[in-house]
Amino acid sequence: MSRKRNDGCREITLRQTARFLKQHDNYIILTHSSPDGDTLGSAYALYYGLNEIGKAACVICPDVIPEKYGYFARKTDHVPREGATVVAVDVADKCLLGSLAEEFGDIVDLNIDHHVSNMKFARNLYLDSDAAATAQCIYELLTIMKVNMNDITAKALYTGIVTDTGCFKYSNVTAKTHMITAQLYDFNIDAPEINRIMFDTKSRKLLELERMVLDASEFHFGGKCIILPVTAQMQRETGCSGTELEGIAVISRSVEGVVAGVTLKQTDDNEFKVSLRTYEPLDASKICKLIGGGGHRGAAGATVKGTLEEVKKTVLDAVKTVMEEVYAGSDTAE
Repeated sequence: MSRKRNDGCREITLRQTARFLKQHDNYIILTHSSPDGDTLGSAYALYYGLNEIGKAACVICPDVIPEKYGYFARKTDHVPREGATVVAVDVADKCLLGSLAEEFGDIVDLNIDHHVSNMKFARNLYLDSDAAATAQCIYELLTIMKVNMNDITAKALYTGIVTDTGCFKYSNVTAKTHMITAQLYDFNIDAPEINRIMFDTKSRKLLELERMVLDASEFHFGGKCIILPVTAQMQRETGCSGTELEGIAVISRSVEGVVAGVTLKQTDDNEFKVSLRTYEPLDASKICKLIGGGGHRGAAGATVKGTLEEVKKTVLDAVKTVMEEVYAGSDTAE
């Protein structure tokens, strides 16, 4: 699928977005594939908010929603495709819609996002690249719309913010992030329990997969880059796949001296999903742009075709290119 930007995309303000949502009545809300806490939290918070002001809405996810999000992600009403207004949340590129891309990729009426790499594929775009999470944008949007928030909406918003900030550990956290989160504490969100579910709970099969990944890991560029391969065979042997693999990419953040953590998750016989996590002075989005992807400065991704060795070389070449720019005059990228 082409990653071409839509020249007809109209970038709008938060208030214009609020007016847009009040003007229509029936909404289909889309998340990205391999759903995480932010895309799901944003989608369901918007769903509950639209319901609160009398709008019909449904949430459609390209993949099965993990059970762990069941405390806010519930079955939604059916909204007929014909005449519905299509909204994508936390989706930077229509190809990230996965199985929904063919049906909806070219007819998204509104995209609400926080990724600086957004491909502007929708007819209207509200983009706040300074926001720590799309859920932060949704909170501000519902506030402007004067929606009466309730506990379940607050849980969804908190989940989106806490997961995209690594429980407020990442550099994308700002004073505004904390102020918005503080407002959510006025509701019965049970933040400690959400944090436990999101960050401190692992299945035994995931632990076994992590052991395999660590055994197969490689260090490059003087220990500043780590490769974490997640092959199809590893997934078959452990029975661990899909969204269960989300936490693998975080492993690199705990390794001393690493400024570029590369997770290579095999998704097909000849295809890998690349998840990149970086620390200063490296820019993950700049590296992933070289291999056809994008994202944030500290976290980005791409899909690369080839064997494991071929994909490793492609990614390492991109990492090396950016490292040589950043560490010019040193031998770090040798």
